[in-house]
Amino acid sequence: MNTKIGVAVSEAVEKFVSKGIDNSKIDARILMASVLKVSPHETSFLFNNFLTDEQIDLFSKAVERRLARIPVSHILGYRDFFDHRFIVTSDVLDPRPETEHLVEEALKKNFQNVLDLGTGSGCVILSLLAKKAGSTGLGVDVSKTAINIAEKNAVQMSLQRRVEFKVSDWFNNIKPQKFDLIVSNPPYIHPEEIKFLAPELKHEPLLALTDNKDGLDSYRNIARYAPSFLQSRGHLILEIGFDQEFEVTKILNLNGFQDIKVTRDLNGRQRVITCCIK
Repeated sequence: MNTKIGVAVSEAVEKFVSKGIDNSKIDARILMASVLKVSPHETSFLFNNFLTDEQIDLFSKAVERRLARIPVSHILGYRDFFDHRFIVTSDVLDPRPETEHLVEEALKKNFQNVLDLGTGSGCVILSLLAKKAGSTGLGVDVSKTAINIAEKNAVQMSLQRRVEFKVSDWFNNIKPQKFDLIVSNPPYIHPEEIKFLAPELKHEPLLALTDNKDGLDSYRNIARYAPSFLQSRGHLILEIGFDQEFEVTKILNLNGFQDIKVTRDLNGRQRVITCCIK
């Protein structure tokens, strides 16, 4: 059967829209680009070309998986984040564009060593090290599987000699040492909100999304112990939920943090909080 690329993409978009899938056009083009082994923006120039039978089969299977609300990153096995491609599976949080704002804010600080709490795929710490020549870092996660994926990403980016990954429940398994910078995108979704979120989140690890308490417990743990691991005037930078500014600021104040500042992402939502210790 002769099917043009443009027709296949349009049909996929219609199916995605009918299922209420956000970013339907983008998703369809990304999936097609993967089949064609080109970049997503190149697909537009190929719309009048015909797909082979093998390509039709591959694209159809990818579309069916997306209709089942499996995230695009899980279908492809990777996610592009901050100029790099990261291996992603259902064992780690899918790196989101909003988290790039956390990296951007962190890069404004002077640091030579960085600690990433709840590192997941390693996308945050590896993006920082890639931009900051000579810097080193430690990424920790409670999940051994996540650590394995982060290590693979480090090798893929040729950063394995500048970063260490280890299993640790926050600070529990970190030997006493001082960092210039601590970053984290902790689980901050209130457990009661989980059921209202996009179906795609069911394919991500629950422990990376919620603390199963009030969405603030991770911040309490981090704020309590981070001062012991920060250099004087060292910075702590956290991703937060859109409605958590007041509560997280209060937690940080109670633990001696200063110069607390909240910045918004490209959607205008409160996204990142930065602060420092004396």
